Amino acid sequence: MIRLESDVLVIGAGGAGMYAAIAAARDGCDVQLIDRSLIGRGGATVMAQMTVAVALGEECPDHWEHHLADTLVAGRGLCDPALAQLLCESAPLRIREMDAWKVGWAREDGHLKQVHAPGHDRARCVYVDFLNTGPAVSRTLRTQLNRIDAIRRIGDVLITDIVVQEGEAVGAVGLHLVSGEPVALEAKSVVIATGGLTRLYRRNSGSLNTGGDGYALALRAGAELIDMEFVQFFPIGHLAPRMIGMDPIMWDPFRYKLGGRLLNAEGVEFADRYGPVESGNYVLTRDVATYAIFKEVEAGRGSPAGGAYLSFAHVPEAELRKAFGPVIDRLAKNGIDLTKMPVEVAPIAHYHMGGVRVDTSMETRVPNLFAAGEAVGGANGANRLSGNAISEAFVFGERAGTAAAARAKGRGASAWRAATGAAELSLFGERGSAAGEANTAALIVELQALMADYAGPFRTETKLSLALARLEQMYAQLGGLPPSRNERYDMVHLDWLDLRNMLQVAQCVVLAALQRKESRGAHQREDFPGLLPEWETNQAVTWRDGKLSLARTAQTNRASDEMKPIGRRKGESPVRSDRIVQ
Repeated sequence: MIRLESDVLVIGAGGAGMYAAIAAARDGCDVQLIDRSLIGRGGATVMAQMTVAVALGEECPDHWEHHLADTLVAGRGLCDPALAQLLCESAPLRIREMDAWKVGWAREDGHLKQVHAPGHDRARCVYVDFLNTGPAVSRTLRTQLNRIDAIRRIGDVLITDIVVQEGEAVGAVGLHLVSGEPVALEAKSVVIATGGLTRLYRRNSGSLNTGGDGYALALRAGAELIDMEFVQFFPIGHLAPRMIGMDPIMWDPFRYKLGGRLLNAEGVEFADRYGPVESGNYVLTRDVATYAIFKEVEAGRGSPAGGAYLSFAHVPEAELRKAFGPVIDRLAKNGIDLTKMPVEVAPIAHYHMGGVRVDTSMETRVPNLFAAGEAVGGANGANRLSGNAISEAFVFGERAGTAAAARAKGRGASAWRAATGAAELSLFGERGSAAGEANTAALIVELQALMADYAGPFRTETKLSLALARLEQMYAQLGGLPPSRNERYDMVHLDWLDLRNMLQVAQCVVLAALQRKESRGAHQREDFPGLLPEWETNQAVTWRDGKLSLARTAQTNRASDEMKPIGRRKGESPVRSDRIVQ
C-alpha cells in the first residue's frame, strides 16, 4: 500500500482543483493534487472553448451587482444568494490574476474584449481567441503549478472514498491505476474538485472523468447534495460526422454569429414553429431550442443520428474564416467543409447546477471537507447563466484552497491512526471473483441510455419512476464488492468503481426530479408544466445507513439586504469604482 501525507489534499485537477492547490500552497501549506487522469488535462475546463462571465467594465460600464442580478434571474429563484454573490464579486479579481499570468484574454484597442452572451444585460464575457479559452486557461494554471514546489502533483489515482474519523475528514483512500496498489492519503483538510456528472448521459460534452465521483464521495462522507435534479442540456451539441479534438458545443457561437440554419430531415427550417427568428438569426433560448429538436425527432423528421441538421452553406467561406480563423482548417481535417455540408446536432448533457452543499468558505457540513467548481451546488439555482462555469472554477477553487489551508494550519498533528481508513480500504482486499459477475461495462452503457431516455431534458412521472426502479435493480446487480484483480489499469475493477458512483448519483438526480412536480429552469416536467410558488425551494439529498433521503431545505447562506462584500482575499483591491453603473 502507498501512504502519502500533506496539509491539504485536493481531489481533481481541472480548473477549480488547480486553483485550489495554488491558493493553499501560497498560504503556506504542503499540497497533494490528485487526479485520476493527467494533471490539468482531464475534466471539463480544458475542453471549454467559449466565454467567461465577469463584470470588468472593459467594454462598457459594469459592476458585479449587475452580473449577480443576471445570475439570480437565470437561477429561477433557487440560487443561494451568498454563493452567487461570491461568484460575481470575486470573478474580476480572479480574471485579472489570470491576465497577469498571461492567459491571453483577447484584446482590442488596449482593453480586454468582452462580448454579449445570452442572459446578460451587457457585453460581459471575456475569451481567448478562436475557441481556445479552456486550453489556454488550463495551460496557464499548469504553468503556475510547476512554479510551486509545495504542490505534489500525482496523476492516475482514482479516489474511492473520503476517510472520516470522529465526524471529521482526515484524508482519503484510492487506487493507483498504474500499479493496482491501494493508496492512503492523510490530510488535515480535503477539497473535492472533481467536476460534474455529464457522463451519466449517453450524449454529453464532458470527459470520462465526469461521472459524478465527487458527489458520491461527499455523500458517503456525510455531506449533503443540493439541487440534483437540475441538469443543463446544450441544445446543439455535435453528433456527426465524427469530430476529434474539438468541443462538441462549439456550434453555438457559429450559430449566433453567422446565422446557422437548423434543418430537419426534409431540409426544412423549423425554428419558427417553436420560437422567434429575426433576420436569419435564431434567438431561441436553450430550453426552447432543445424542445424544438426533440419534437422534430419525435415526429420522424430527425437526422440519421437522431438530431437535426445545422447548415452554414449559405455563408461565404471568407466570412466563415474571418469569424473563426484556424478553426475552419481544424474542421476540414475532421472531414467537415462547412461551405458544402451540414453537420448533425442534438441536445447533449453539458453542465450540472446541483452538487455538494457548502457555505461561503466552500466547507461542507463535514468539518475539514471542502468542495470547489462544478462539484459545488447552490450558486446557479435551476439554470446556469452563460459564461459562469469557468468563473465559478476560479472563484470557488481559490476560496476552497484558502479556507482549506487556514483549517489545516489550525489543526495539530495528523489524526490518522492505525485503524483509520480500514473500512474504506477493504474494497481492495483479496477475494475471488464471483461466478456470473455483473458486466459493468454493459451496465454503464445501459445507465447512460436510461438517463437520456427517462431523465433527460423532458421528464414525466412514469419515466422517472421506471428509471428509479431500474437503477435500484442495477445497484443490486452490482453487489457490494468489486471483482478481485491486481493488474495494472484493470478496466473491470475501474468500471465497477465508476458504476458504483454513477448509480448512486443517478439515483439522486432521478429521486429529486421525481419529487419536484413543476417545471423550472433545466428541470422540465411534461406532466407538470409551469413554475409553482410552493416549489421555490431547494431539495437536499443525504445518505445514511445505505439509503438515500430527500427533503426540502431552507437556504442557510442568505446574503444581507445590504449585500456586504464577501469575496476579496486579504490585501486584494476592490473593483474600480469608475466602472460602476447604477
